Amino acid sequence: MNPLLRKICVVLISAITLGMYVPPTLLDADAAEKKELTDNNHLNESSKDQFTEENIDIVSPSLEEVFSSEAFIENITEQAKSQTVTKMGPRIIEKVDEDMTAEILPKIEEVVTEILSSAGEEEVPYYEITEEATPGYGEKIFNLYNHHTNEEIARFHVRRDKRPGEGYWFNFHYHLKTDGFVKHHNIGDIYWEKNTPPKWMS
Repeated sequence: MNPLLRKICVVLISAITLGMYVPPTLLDADAAEKKELTDNNHLNESSKDQFTEENIDIVSPSLEEVFSSEAFIENITEQAKSQTVTKMGPRIIEKVDEDMTAEILPKIEEVVTEILSSAGEEEVPYYEITEEATPGYGEKIFNLYNHHTNEEIARFHVRRDKRPGEGYWFNFHYHLKTDGFVKHHNIGDIYWEKNTPPKWMS
């Protein structure tokens, strides 16, 4: 099944079934009002402010809210951040987690949000993150892909740089379709150490 179609079905089913399950305690609310057991196991008929329809405020999102472009953008940015952490792998992320969380992940979220916002509300539902990060020494973290036009929009990479006298740095950057994926758009750098870092995803 097409991943976009699967996402739409999940959201639709969630929206349709929202509020269909009513817990038994709410079904029996009228009985609880009329005859409530006290701590002494006596019947108390004066309790009227437990569960009444006026006191229960159920808020359900509209279909417009569920299918809003903001929801799609938020979902894609979360996938992008998750994919970036997966690319780094547990051995690397253990050492650079603080810098990743403070510097790199917010900037990736900002860039992805900017790209999706500029795409237009009608195109956003067709965008998705490819989830094949390159292990070993490859640079690829993820690509941003538009299924409607069958084209890559952006490629997000991380490169190892060995700087003389400093050691190893991780350079996060992305390439855009608009310039033929040639120009490096810098996201940020994180210092590793002088020793060679392990392979990605290790």
